[in-house]
Amino acid sequence: MVDQKTHDTLHRRRRDRPHSTDKRVTPQERDLLWFQKIHQHGPLSSTYLHAFSESIARNEKRARDRLTDLFNESRTRHGGAYLCRPWQQFRTFDARYQDLVYDLADASEAALRENGLWHDSAQGSGPWTHRYMVSCITASIELATLNDPNLTFIPQHVILKRAGASSLRYPVPCLNPANGKTEIKDLIPDALFGLEYKKDGTSFFRFFVVEADRSTEPSRTQTFNRKSHLRNFLQYRQYVGGGLYKDHLKLTAPLLVLNVTTSERAMANMIKLALEISPGGNTYLLFRCCPLFGRHFKPAKPLTNLLRADWIRAGELPLQIS
Repeated sequence: MVDQKTHDTLHRRRRDRPHSTDKRVTPQERDLLWFQKIHQHGPLSSTYLHAFSESIARNEKRARDRLTDLFNESRTRHGGAYLCRPWQQFRTFDARYQDLVYDLADASEAALRENGLWHDSAQGSGPWTHRYMVSCITASIELATLNDPNLTFIPQHVILKRAGASSLRYPVPCLNPANGKTEIKDLIPDALFGLEYKKDGTSFFRFFVVEADRSTEPSRTQTFNRKSHLRNFLQYRQYVGGGLYKDHLKLTAPLLVLNVTTSERAMANMIKLALEISPGGNTYLLFRCCPLFGRHFKPAKPLTNLLRADWIRAGELPLQIS
């Protein structure tokens, strides 16, 4: 008789809950790399994780088998299975035929801490589907740099540690257009990273914050307390245009804002709003549309074109961040 808690009617081990076979699992080099990348970016699918470790082990099937063991097997020296599969990914009708998405468990956090690889400021928080979108954006850009010796990805925790900052949260004063008063609201970007560019033996840098919107954020709101595109752009006018980021992040290089949304219409409205605020054009607000992260969840493949293709700017020529 089939145990429906651990196996389906076809006697296959269920994907949404672990089932240990009492196999002993000890973290290897590739496992620790996977834990690091999930820690730095957020939840990632097996395709992303294999792409990060391909230089260590090229066989994708063995990578998926190993990820299955890290999810199921609880006989470890860190007190349990190393990875979890967030339940949100199983709400789609075709979940069995999609890539599996993994996140850290207590045991993998313990393994990272034991090896000096844990950083309290590595990634942000928020609703799971939003976190997953952000992690795909930053991980895709890092993956696209791996085969380019002239580009190096700088993760969030490195930038914050260098600046002596504990988080991305920063109070920003901006003018409330509804009442004409200056109000201070916390600005909390979804993610931060940098790129080091090497040319003729010289390095120069750009830094980026990410604002991901699954077409759920309003352009304007009746109250300035609620986040909107208008409030965001007014805050970034002070934070980036006014140079506040230089005090917060201790940076001298340029900072650009990557706005990623899931709808062409939403992106057009955001660009129109940016032009209302900056009629002469805006150089630091960049826009892209990624429909994959829309209403119906589906694990995305690495979006390497985020690095190489054009980002749209309001009233300015497009820009390739590579």
